[in-house]
Amino acid sequence: LAQRIARILVPYFDNSENFFVISSDFCHWGHRFGYTYYNKKDGEIYQSIEALDRQGMDAITTQDPSTFTQYIKSTKNTICGRNPITVLLHTIYLSQLKTQLRTVFVRYAQSSKCRDHRDSSVSYAAGVVLQKP
Repeated sequence: LAQRIARILVPYFDNSENFFVISSDFCHWGHRFGYTYYNKKDGEIYQSIEALDRQGMDAITTQDPSTFTQYIKSTKNTICGRNPITVLLHTIYLSQLKTQLRTVFVRYAQSSKCRDHRDSSVSYAAGVVLQKP
């Protein structure tokens, strides 16, 4: 489905008069979200969440939809907008501009710093797709 939607969007994406916005939270962590992944080697829980999210951001910056899909499958990270992000990655992949684009993340934050399994947090990441210099 993501590829079919991307095929429809590519002509608009390749037109410099258009601007696309894809919005998504990142990890929703805590028992109330049903997701409590924690890797002690990354430090405290909030640091583990950030490491997990940064892996996702790295997968997105590859601009390869299969890399991001594999990341989601392997981590089960609760990124709400995983489907729109996947559509964007397929759109970039099919775009005539593909080799001229790069994706970078410019900001990352968490709603709270989880230190205990009773805590909860939502992560936020802001990225942009830019034309390479």
